[in-house]
Amino acid sequence: MLKAGLAIAASAVAVVAIGAVVAAPLAERRLNGRHEQESTYRTGRDAKAGHASVPEWLPDDATGVRYKMRTTGGDRLLVANLKAGRPPVGCVPADEHVRPKLTAGWFPKGVMRKANLKCGMYSGYADGNKFVAWQRDGGRRNADPSGPSKPSNRADR
Repeated sequence: MLKAGLAIAASAVAVVAIGAVVAAPLAERRLNGRHEQESTYRTGRDAKAGHASVPEWLPDDATGVRYKMRTTGGDRLLVANLKAGRPPVGCVPADEHVRPKLTAGWFPKGVMRKANLKCGMYSGYADGNKFVAWQRDGGRRNADPSGPSKPSNRADR
């Protein structure tokens, strides 16, 4: 009888342990995801009106803007089509970049190999008319304080 009780107790402990191993990563992904916001805008002007955190250097006439941000830090992803096919005014050539921390199905893979611009605190590149940029919260230390990115008074809506 004692052996049967120990076997049942051991089985119960094993089930709880397996459940914790499976549930912990799922809970972490769900909790992290609740601090992320993803938006699509017709134009750069619409994006800047929709979120105060969209960088001012994004041209108003940019189209097809995709934007993702973490509400608990400075992580950002941005993809837009530029009419002129040139990087936004104020973006400068740069060699040092930080790897994006956020991911999105619409955000290209392999961006570190293509990164060649700094736009304020964002790293990025232009590929034809497509402009890809990202900001990593920890990358703020590398930002040029005289860069074109400036704080905004606009409130997120």
